[in-house]
Amino acid sequence: MDSRRNFLRNTLTSAGAVGLGQALSGCGGGISSANAQEAPSLLSTRLKSFTGGTVWKKVGEIKLNFMAYHPQGMVRIGDSFYLSTVEIIQKPVKYPQPIDGYDRDTGVGKGHLLKFDASGKLLADLQIGEGSMYHPGGIDFDGRYIWATTAEYRPNSQSLIYKVDPFTMQATKLFSYQDHIGGISRNTGTNALHGVSWGSRRFYRFALNDAQTTSLDAAVPPADLRKINHEFYIDYQDNQYLGNNEMLLTGLNEYRIRSTDPAFALGGLEIVNLETGYAIHQIPIKLWSPVTGRAMTNNPTWFELTETGVRGYFIPDDDDVSMYVYEAA
Repeated sequence: MDSRRNFLRNTLTSAGAVGLGQALSGCGGGISSANAQEAPSLLSTRLKSFTGGTVWKKVGEIKLNFMAYHPQGMVRIGDSFYLSTVEIIQKPVKYPQPIDGYDRDTGVGKGHLLKFDASGKLLADLQIGEGSMYHPGGIDFDGRYIWATTAEYRPNSQSLIYKVDPFTMQATKLFSYQDHIGGISRNTGTNALHGVSWGSRRFYRFALNDAQTTSLDAAVPPADLRKINHEFYIDYQDNQYLGNNEMLLTGLNEYRIRSTDPAFALGGLEIVNLETGYAIHQIPIKLWSPVTGRAMTNNPTWFELTETGVRGYFIPDDDDVSMYVYEAA
């Protein structure tokens, strides 16, 4: 535990040097302070004070100088950002009728965990996944490892769960599971992984062994392990553990008056109690990509403290993209 605390202190110290320009100075650290302790975090407290009327001010935009593919999850550690993304080579095709319980084929693709700096320069590209399980999801950083998944690009399928050393960019595959796990984060208080299914309709909790080399629940059937998500206005895309059994989840949903009408995308932020599975704070994020009109929470997000509020990083678009930085007081 002492070595982990030292690691956290060093990470938080180095985070102040991130070169995002004068507008982005005063960063509260590359990881949320919640990962350093299990008491209620200041990040959680500040987010819970936000409402639908909270004003988010754009303070930066960083062009990513590489192919970002279809981004999924993001974390910031010190001076670097880590982005999980899927390179879709052949998009899955829906079947006229379900086959063996699946509504589509697997498609073809590659999973990536990309590391880049604050200028948008690519530093490393780690491929993750095996065979048809190539689609990464939301990721998180627990102070030592990045936790990630890859899954088949279809619901009710199968997944692989990884931990990644962010400094060596070495991935360790821990276990597989018979459902599409589309996001994963470690609860540092209980040493358990928390995941969401396709569309975030189901929550999963995987207890880890003390060495964090496998799950004690890896062989438990999904029907016995899952908990239903009772929130429906957004589907979760990315996750960030806040401490004190609270998870920050972001995502979106699209709405139409008629099926032929253009879609309206609504993004949002929720804090979910991991013991009950219920949201304890919900707010819309009324921000949209200036390029595509997508909700700013369409893809990955990352939140951290500033001196007076919260900073959010967003990558809502695919392929040739920018990372948008907003602050709320």
